[in-house]
Amino acid sequence: MDEWAWRRGHRYGTVLVDLERNRVVDLLPDRRAESLSTWLRANPGVEIVARDRAGVYADGARQGAPDAVQVTDRWHLLRNLGDAIHVVTDRHHAAVQRIGREVMAQLAAEDAHSTSAVAPPNPEARGAEARRARRQARFDEAVRLHAAGASISAISRQVGADRKTLRQWLQVGAMPTWRRPPRGSLLDPYREHLERRWAAGCCNAAQLWRELAALGFPGRPAIVRAWATQRRRARHSPGRAPVIADSQPWRPPSGRRVARLLMAAASTLSAPDRLFAARLLEEVPVLSTAIVVARRLVQVLRRHSDEALDDVLADVASTPLAAFVTELRRDIAAVRAALDLPWTTSPAEGQICRIKMIKRTMYGRASFELLRARVLHAA
Repeated sequence: MDEWAWRRGHRYGTVLVDLERNRVVDLLPDRRAESLSTWLRANPGVEIVARDRAGVYADGARQGAPDAVQVTDRWHLLRNLGDAIHVVTDRHHAAVQRIGREVMAQLAAEDAHSTSAVAPPNPEARGAEARRARRQARFDEAVRLHAAGASISAISRQVGADRKTLRQWLQVGAMPTWRRPPRGSLLDPYREHLERRWAAGCCNAAQLWRELAALGFPGRPAIVRAWATQRRRARHSPGRAPVIADSQPWRPPSGRRVARLLMAAASTLSAPDRLFAARLLEEVPVLSTAIVVARRLVQVLRRHSDEALDDVLADVASTPLAAFVTELRRDIAAVRAALDLPWTTSPAEGQICRIKMIKRTMYGRASFELLRARVLHAA
């Protein structure tokens, strides 16, 4: 069972899916425990109930099918753990911001040092730099005149720029570059691995993609194939440099991304992200302790570890994640069932996408009875 939205954030219903046949058995117009328990009592024989962490569904299943085994969805458990880690990292916001600024300054200094030995730019780059210098000179002159008390109209006539443009320049306080920042790539965190394997002689894009997938790469094989094609063309054309997209300048992470960086494997992170995560865990020991045990819990929930759930939860309870453990223990039977049984709410998620499609074909004007009939009986 899972919820589906009549109108997201305002009104929800409940979809009930037969996990063995992967088909919808009924739709409920709301997500109240009373409606669910009434349906379960009218349809006895349910032995397994797969649900998310919502207390409404837990209560409804307990009232309507007290003998059924409840199984909470492991994806939702991992999501709830991620939310708890986000709350913990937010408590150290000052340290996160300070370390982020320090790492950014260090990277900028290293980049400036490395670019000092770069070959002189080509004529096109020199022309662009000259144009940028002329724009900067106009901007500096406009700032000087404005500080001296000149009007916008007078500055406009003197520097030869539109008044609206001048106002924007002075409000921003810097000369616009009109350059779009380069887009990042899914491959950015894995480039070191790719370069190392390519240098070792592995030029098979499918094999490289399988290795990246094992490291957590979320992209399709076509992305790795395009990267390998660029490298082959560069190798066969000695005068042609490899076409590798520049990554965006590193910026200090904020919010939920900090939690993701701390929980990710070091091998999947870019060098700046690795440096930031290592510095943060080193300087905030309490956060480091919480992340270590949280990673152990993730391995247990993903069935990648043989550790006992109770042992790991006992260790997590001694960290700032204690509130999450307290909440988890209230539903511990369903959590243990999630580790022992194969059932999840994934089929329900797929059926919800189908419900959305059917709703769109009716332009939001059909009654619940018609929607239910179409979901249950559509070919």
